[in-house]
Amino acid sequence: MREETDVPLGPLTTLRLGGPARRLVTVDSDADLVEAAADGDALLLAGGSNVVIADEGFRGTVVRVATRGVEVSWRTGRVRVEAAAGEDWDSLVSRTVNERLAGFECLSGIPGSVGATPIQNVGAYGQEVARTIVSVRAYDRAAGEVVDLAPAECGFAYRSSRFKHADRGRFAVLRVTYELERSKVSAPVGYAELARALGLHLGDKAPLAEVREAVLALRRGKGMVLDAGDPDSVSAGSFFTNPILDGEAFAELERRAGHPPPRWPEDGGRVKTSAAWLIERAGFHRGHGDGAIGLSRKHALAIVNRGGGTTAELVALARELRDGVRERFGIALEPEPALIGVSL
Repeated sequence: MREETDVPLGPLTTLRLGGPARRLVTVDSDADLVEAAADGDALLLAGGSNVVIADEGFRGTVVRVATRGVEVSWRTGRVRVEAAAGEDWDSLVSRTVNERLAGFECLSGIPGSVGATPIQNVGAYGQEVARTIVSVRAYDRAAGEVVDLAPAECGFAYRSSRFKHADRGRFAVLRVTYELERSKVSAPVGYAELARALGLHLGDKAPLAEVREAVLALRRGKGMVLDAGDPDSVSAGSFFTNPILDGEAFAELERRAGHPPPRWPEDGGRVKTSAAWLIERAGFHRGHGDGAIGLSRKHALAIVNRGGGTTAELVALARELRDGVRERFGIALEPEPALIGVSL
């Protein structure tokens, strides 16, 4: 366990924003993570890819999760992969694709750590980790004990879980166990944009490596793969989640829009629509913003730091987008990143 004081947090995030931590503790073992997380007020930080930290920083202890380790258990037709919370997510995806294990290939290029995947229920291009998770080992800070949580206990929903909302801050994720399928090809591709990129019909399958490369290419085209040479990748990814509406709310959206918005069916007769589509049609186009903070030139759902920006400027732009969409369409967009010391 390594301790430092007054450490800038911006360089530890993909947005490169945020003031200093009064105390930063870096842990590289589960035991040290449990010990550090016993301080219920400590902030846990790993990949820093889905977080917005105030310009004032965090005037307490920040625990930087740097645990490592991946264990693979081979079974008939299925494979279990247990990974430490601090492992880099895309490195794990790359490894599973190379070892012909299906289940993560559409989640390629997503920045961050393994420990964040159950918190966010990370998903993209028709896949989400909730479908592969069999267990989350975590330290329950309220009970003071290590627990193993089954998927049914995790409260998984679209880009959400009990870790993110109902029990935010209660659990420190230590390890995640996933179950993947031995296969040279993907599951049926169910996302139209990805199917087009692969030259497939919806429902077709493709070699895992081809799916991964196609996803990476699509994400790069949107500035959604970390790249030191691409200023549009200096973001927290998608800043707002795609709204999920009931039938009445979607009909009202259609009426206000004047033509059919994007739609994807959800459980219970609900419909998911595109936050990026709403933002652009509310008058905020790619590249919007004259200062250091603005919309990505490649994707209307990413707010980027062009260099020298502040969290206060980012929050102001996020409010402008949220309020503009609400005024135009009557829909309240919800932020996807964790907001530390700031609010919309």
